[in-house]
Amino acid sequence: MTFPIASDPLAELSAAGVSVWLDDLSRELLAGGELKRLITEKHVVGVTTNPTIFASALSKGDRYSEQLRRLEREGASVDDAILTLTSDDVRAGCRAFGPVHLRSGGTDGRVSVEVDPRLARDADATIDQARKLWETVGRPNLLVKIPATGEGLTAITRVIAEGISVNVTLIFSLERYRAVMDAYLAGLEQAEAAGRDLADVHSVASFFVSRVDTEVDRRLDAIGTPEARALRGKAAIANARLAHQAYEQMTAGSRWQGLAAAGARPQRPLWASTGVKDAAYPDTMYVGELVIAGTVNTMPGATLEAFADHGVLPARTPAVDARAAATAHFEALERVGVDFTDVTDTLERQGLAKFEDSWTELTASVDREMRATAPAAGGPGTSKAFPKKASGGADLLAIYLNDHLSGATAGLELFRRAAQTRQYREQGTALAELAHEVEQDRDSLTQIMADLAVPTAYAKVALGWLAEKAGRAKPNGHLLSRSPLSDVLELESMLLSVQGKAACWRGLRTLAETDGRLFAEHLDVLIERADRQSAVLERLRLAAVESVLRSTRPRV
Repeated sequence: MTFPIASDPLAELSAAGVSVWLDDLSRELLAGGELKRLITEKHVVGVTTNPTIFASALSKGDRYSEQLRRLEREGASVDDAILTLTSDDVRAGCRAFGPVHLRSGGTDGRVSVEVDPRLARDADATIDQARKLWETVGRPNLLVKIPATGEGLTAITRVIAEGISVNVTLIFSLERYRAVMDAYLAGLEQAEAAGRDLADVHSVASFFVSRVDTEVDRRLDAIGTPEARALRGKAAIANARLAHQAYEQMTAGSRWQGLAAAGARPQRPLWASTGVKDAAYPDTMYVGELVIAGTVNTMPGATLEAFADHGVLPARTPAVDARAAATAHFEALERVGVDFTDVTDTLERQGLAKFEDSWTELTASVDREMRATAPAAGGPGTSKAFPKKASGGADLLAIYLNDHLSGATAGLELFRRAAQTRQYREQGTALAELAHEVEQDRDSLTQIMADLAVPTAYAKVALGWLAEKAGRAKPNGHLLSRSPLSDVLELESMLLSVQGKAACWRGLRTLAETDGRLFAEHLDVLIERADRQSAVLERLRLAAVESVLRSTRPRV
């Protein structure tokens, strides 16, 4: 049973005790008035951010250019520039949420910033950077994000003991979540022993949601039995509900009760990664199914707008029977052959790798921007003198990159459509993830073109978009409608698109050896990602061939 769609679903969500946070922060959002609108109209009471978000913000607009010019003149390193840029944005975010912070007694109005993910396996270095971020931002409503690795747990206890508020991130398993809660309690105990005011220390524990379904569904699809497929799309919510049960058990214990009596604040569960990655599922699933008082839900902008438009709250908070069903679900997963411990271990490894990739992209973006805006030796205000190419070579490079941009535009449309097509339900999770990455790759190409001063040929890009639309009427045995062969042909088209993109990245990687406008490390990340995308598409293509062509093979 559910309530009818509310006139203001986000207000209903807030009234139900869920803190609405936004998973996004940029200078555009701050300066353009959009963040203020979200706070006043959409009930947003906090924000989280990460290197991917900052890298995206740098690639759009010119709000960072003047600051980067100054940092370049001052001789700042790339790492120092990142610290300055992110700290300034986070500090501005903290100011914007200042009234919320005061109104909520310090509970909300929080802004999170992440330590360098390359330090995830180094407790001492993580502690040092957490201290530096805390001091540099200098705002009481800051949360420093630390990943819940084994080394991260050590860092969390020590910085909590020093009075630094923490957003513990990258939690997937119940076992790790219990260790996170223990690390928080240990830090509070040390803080109390040192005479600190426990009421000043805040923390949230970010339990990742949608990625669990992504990985579990992939394994269920590989098993392929009706019993396995019937379990799709349920593990993430079940895992989160059992996590909240563990939280309740912790807060009912004497250890927490003693700290609470001394003024300690609870480490609230935060539902992270709540954007739906499988188009077959409702786009508000990871919000509406996790309406639990005293929790936080941090949403990407699209999910926030979706819930504001048509979100539905459950009739009641998940009860004991729902938790029993969650336990039964994991027993069913084990029976069909899904090792959930291996799932969460895999997700942690992948999460750390993605964080590091994002950091590499961020450093690449900052390095490009600093070099692109640096004055030449000939005088202030002039452009940095890069090696010039003959006009013929420059023209050919422009044609080459615009051809690839046109192809990337057509490819992106194909990926988006495939991810939303019902015929791809079994592969929908993987294709939705790929569509998101392909969009990021296209943005990277447009940024590289800007770095190389290559103008975009918008007519050619539009032709790429139109070509994909026209290409839907292809010879697949049916003139306009889909046939079983459509699955194979479209997967082959997507594979060819990614292989062509990889060839472009490799070509640019060669040019990066002699052209200072190209960032080799960033291109290495793009090449590696394209190779990974090709491997996924090849697996899906062969599965489609097996399913479609073998079943239609003529008998002899």
